[in-house]
Order: sequence, then C-alpha cells, then structure tokens
Amino acid sequence: MNAVPIALLGTDTAPRTKPSNYPEPFASRMAGRLKKPLGDLFGLKNFGVNLTHLAPGASSALRHAHTRQDEFIYILRGHPTLHTDAGMTSLSPGMCAGFAHGTGDAHRLVNETLEEVLYLEIGDRTLGDEVTYPDDDIQAVLVDQRWRFTRKDGTPYT
Repeated sequence: MNAVPIALLGTDTAPRTKPSNYPEPFASRMAGRLKKPLGDLFGLKNFGVNLTHLAPGASSALRHAHTRQDEFIYILRGHPTLHTDAGMTSLSPGMCAGFAHGTGDAHRLVNETLEEVLYLEIGDRTLGDEVTYPDDDIQAVLVDQRWRFTRKDGTPYT
C-alpha cells in the first residue's frame, strides 16, 4: 500500500495519465492542457483539486455546465479569458471564479496569450452529476465515478 504524503510540491507532481476524458473528436481539442491531480495524491474522495497548465492557445475544457457539481478556479499565473454565458472576462493572477451547480452557466478558460496559464481547479464529486455542453454535440453523466459521454440525441460515443 502506498503511503499518503503529508505535504509535497505540487508543481513537481506527475500529470494525469489520461490527458482528457472526452471522446474524440473532443479530446484532441484539449491539446496544450496539462492537469496534475493533487487531491488524488492525498486520497481525497469528496472533491478533486487539480493544478492545471494551459499552453498558449489551449482551453481548460469544452464550455460546460454541471447539474450537481460546484466548481471553483483560482488563477496563479498568466491571463486567461473566462468564457461564460455572459461573455468573455479577462482574468489575472489572484483572481478566482466559482460556478454553483444547477445554474446552467456554461464556462471554460481559454489562454489567448503567448504565456502559460497556471491555475487551481476544485470541484466536488457528486454522484449523478450531468454535464451539458451548449456549443458541442456531447453530454455526460457521472456513473460509478466515471464519465459516460453521449451525443445530445443519446447515441453513445465509442
């Protein structure tokens, strides 16, 4: 059994082994995004914490909204653009944003600069969470701690 660390340097941790949970053609759109799952290293079960890097031109995710999961981001370095239903908002280090579940406010970060963006993302792991993606033909539901993706008509991605 692996010992759970007391503390560690987050920037020195390994990235997630699977770069994206999305099926193609969406997974390849996440090129330039690197997630380091910090919460998992401590055995956290109720919420996740990722240290996420966005290369120039990269996106954090497809623009999405959760039915049951709350999300929070905190910008550490760089100047990403937050894309929500309200439009575009420029962010800078020290700024944060939160997305309460069930509001329907679809969101994502985009790095439109030439510098890397580094931020913390925190979200809970509520079973039965569903995700809508208003800009793409995809939807998701969390079943047994795994995301199941289908097209909006219910046809599964393989």
